[in-house]
Amino acid sequence: MPFGLMFYGLNSQIMLLLLLAFGFALYAQFKVKSTFARYSQIAGGRGLTGAQVARALLDQNGLSDVPVDISPGQLTDHYDPRKRVMRLSEPVYHGRSLAALGVAAHETGHAIQHATAYQWLSLRSGLVPIVQFSGSIVQWILLAGIFLINVFPGLLLAGIIVFATTTLFALITLPVEFDASRRALAWLNRTNVVNQREYPKANDALKWAALTYVVAAVASIVTLIQYLLIYQNRDRR
Repeated sequence: MPFGLMFYGLNSQIMLLLLLAFGFALYAQFKVKSTFARYSQIAGGRGLTGAQVARALLDQNGLSDVPVDISPGQLTDHYDPRKRVMRLSEPVYHGRSLAALGVAAHETGHAIQHATAYQWLSLRSGLVPIVQFSGSIVQWILLAGIFLINVFPGLLLAGIIVFATTTLFALITLPVEFDASRRALAWLNRTNVVNQREYPKANDALKWAALTYVVAAVASIVTLIQYLLIYQNRDRR
């Protein structure tokens, strides 16, 4: 959405809330990057690569048929439930750092969720096609709805309903990501892939990574409230 429309028709309290949310988002992004940069310089004591950790965790959970492939670029790590394949970015696939091990174990946690029909992952997966479609049109509907609010108020309401699906998706993502990190940390600790000295650092790295999803959910909620207030106050302008 154009920056100038962020505060369209909002009172000072909501404007302050928006600024705080965006400020927190910037801080969280900075912390994630700095935390991972720091732990990317610390090698795991056992010398395993991210690919080896992912392979071992998959095999121990009966998922030997799930391949671990390289995904070009950085921060492209993900598990594809449709093709049942683990894809790790090159720094994580070949990396031996605590950050690489943590990311690999976390993404493998999603594969285990899929295999065990974890309800929140199933719910999120069901929303993916809807969110992908709505994400491509929602900003245009909202933008048109704001400009034409006095002529076609229903257009903005439609945009709000569509945007609400992305907010719901962001909220459902939270338990999915936290559970994947919980599974990853429990396995890393149980198998001594990281020792007692390294475990708090792996925990810290995954904690800040998970926080980015919290920030995304908060930002989406605040933005949804923003649009609802614009719609509610349409008759006052």
